[in-house]
Amino acid sequence: MPPRPAQMDKDETLAWLRRISGDLATATIQRLEESLPWYAEMPPARRSAVGLVAQAGITSFIQWYDDPGSTPWIASDIFAAAPRELLRSVSLQQTLQLIRATVEVTEERVAGKGEDLREGILLYSREVAFAAADVYARAAEARGLWDARLEALVVDSILTGETDEELPSRIAALGWHGHGEVAVLVGTTPAQFDVDQLRRTARKLGVDVLIGVQGSRLVLVIGRAEEPVRTEEGGGELPFVEIAKRLEPGFGAGHLVLGPVVPALVDAGQSARAALAGFAVARAWRHAPRPVEADDLLPERALAGDPLAKQTLVERIYRPLQAHSTDLVTTLWSYLDNGRSLEATARELFVHPNTVRYRLKRVSEVIGWDATGPREALILQTSLVLGSIGTDATRRRGTPRRAS
Repeated sequence: MPPRPAQMDKDETLAWLRRISGDLATATIQRLEESLPWYAEMPPARRSAVGLVAQAGITSFIQWYDDPGSTPWIASDIFAAAPRELLRSVSLQQTLQLIRATVEVTEERVAGKGEDLREGILLYSREVAFAAADVYARAAEARGLWDARLEALVVDSILTGETDEELPSRIAALGWHGHGEVAVLVGTTPAQFDVDQLRRTARKLGVDVLIGVQGSRLVLVIGRAEEPVRTEEGGGELPFVEIAKRLEPGFGAGHLVLGPVVPALVDAGQSARAALAGFAVARAWRHAPRPVEADDLLPERALAGDPLAKQTLVERIYRPLQAHSTDLVTTLWSYLDNGRSLEATARELFVHPNTVRYRLKRVSEVIGWDATGPREALILQTSLVLGSIGTDATRRRGTPRRAS
């Protein structure tokens, strides 16, 4: 049977489209240069890659128009012609602008060739737009998974203290905006963990965070951002304790421990070690606040064998007091041994109770801890015990052995 007129018209249209495909590609490139400033500013290699994408789109349309069921994966037909780095240099918005320019040029050239062809162009351009969105969505998902793995690796390196020369570059690849002071916050992972909400809260507080989920443990590395928020009184940057309180709803039930503040991200391992040690023993303090600072758990950490806690107690309390005055050390010992009784301490030292009060006030001024509080008394007594043990050990090592 002879071909029907409609089939003859379609065959003629296909032949005509194949003849002008080169002209369409050239006209499309010219339109891109005239209407899209970002295209004209691209390096020659990338402009060439964009041209290949436009050419592939026109060729793929002709194949699709010939048999719409023959090319179900339009995205692979069109974007396979472009190198992988083009996806990172051309945004989704720019890709849609490219599609629109190509469709406009094609519509102008096929005007008057029938509604069937025009409808085919519109349908195909819609499919290409959806396919482009799918390509970028897959790339974003892959990048998100890669960023999550890289972030977990960075947090793990900070926790273990195994930093190397590649750590700064890995942190930069994550888009870290923190600067200056850093602290590590350790708590439990909630059953329904909303990482995006936690990041939004951090941004509102003027800080950047690195998040690490290690089973039931959730770790945040917190750094001040470029534009820190001000307190309600306008008195400067929010302290890290206040930041931890506002991030607290993002954690699960249980203890929440904030490590000491360190000068920079490269020193975050010190804060992490203290926070982890505090988190391990936080249950030993029955009425521990949430969050609690790791330095407030120094006695429990020292009893658990944390060498950093022992060193901190001796260097921050025992040695400053001993260097200032032996009377302060003696008075503090007596006051704590006598159940924090002023009268009993005064009788033991043969001084007036007001003298004991004065010396305790000097203790607080020298080291910043108040011996009259029950919790701080425990911290001070632990430091005295550790300091005296260290002093006796030093004396024994320095004593020469007697000849037999």
